[in-house]
Amino acid sequence: MAKRDFYEVLGVTVEADEKTLKSAYRKMAMKYHPDRNPGDAEAEASFKEANEAYDTLKDPQKRAAYDRFGHAAFENGGFGGGGGGGPHGADFSSTMSDIFEEFFGMGGQRRSGGRERGADLRYNLDISLEDAFNGKTVEIEVPTSVTCDACSGSGAKPGTSPTTCRTCGGAGRVRAAQGFFTLERACPTCQGKGQVISDPCDSCGGVGRTTQERTLSVNIPAGIEDGTRIRLAGEGEAGLRGGPAGDLYIFLSLKPHEIFQRDGADLYCRVPISMSTATLGGQFDVPTLDGATSRVKVPEGTQTGKQFRLRGKGMPIMRATQHGDMYVQVTVETPTNLTKRQRELLAEFEQESSGENHPESAGFFTKVKDFIDNLSA
Repeated sequence: MAKRDFYEVLGVTVEADEKTLKSAYRKMAMKYHPDRNPGDAEAEASFKEANEAYDTLKDPQKRAAYDRFGHAAFENGGFGGGGGGGPHGADFSSTMSDIFEEFFGMGGQRRSGGRERGADLRYNLDISLEDAFNGKTVEIEVPTSVTCDACSGSGAKPGTSPTTCRTCGGAGRVRAAQGFFTLERACPTCQGKGQVISDPCDSCGGVGRTTQERTLSVNIPAGIEDGTRIRLAGEGEAGLRGGPAGDLYIFLSLKPHEIFQRDGADLYCRVPISMSTATLGGQFDVPTLDGATSRVKVPEGTQTGKQFRLRGKGMPIMRATQHGDMYVQVTVETPTNLTKRQRELLAEFEQESSGENHPESAGFFTKVKDFIDNLSA
């Protein structure tokens, strides 16, 4: 009779942690323990079944093997021996090789008929803030490996074809017994390709691909953000001997802008205004990325750092119709290179000024006076 799933035996899910497993096992053990069920063969069988399940799942290595290969991982002597069958597949030496490859990186990537997937490529693309605002189609030149036209990617000279490797029989892998285990490694004759080329192609030297520079069109959607990665499937390096091509990943970087700084969908800019404009009030125009201008009204008595919000004047939001906002921060510029008359006017203004004209500084120095008086008291 086929064994039940160990998780089903304990009544837990495959995501159960160590604490859950232990609790479930204790309940099963108490329920079916022979001392509590004397002479009950069915309870005894359930008790043994729970013991076996918990003994396997409480051990991280055994559990990892069971999760991947089921009961087949423990047939014919558990972690040793050969044999096959079971709900998860073939002979155990093969499954143990798969375990070591997955957990310890042994053996390398499996190949079929020498066809190997090409490498992924990275391309760094710098775009302006205006391009990110409006969206754009950009053409890029990418040096990459492409399938050899002369041999159609086979690597063999036209009129010939690769032959099956005699060492591995085309599998690309050979097995070697090392004590307790039987491990697989890449075939040393064909380097894991499974095929041998006796007469290589003159154009590509037998690798099935050549290096060329290609022109590709890349669509930059409006609102795209700095650091976005665009994937072009199948536009990477061509595979070896007709294998599938890798992908091309384009990493976008926004160039610094001379006026605006971006934060998500919002834009920020700093605008210097004169002391008289800040004092008496006024207005000024700021450019926007859509090519227009927006007017900002400055109220009387505006201080440095005051921010004005322009709704909907920021960056477009990808896959949406909304836009972010623009924030304009003003800085009051102190006049320099004054004429004699300007100095006289400012001196006259200072004489006529009072604490009501400078509430922040008056308040600060009042606090300073109180602080000093308290120290002297």
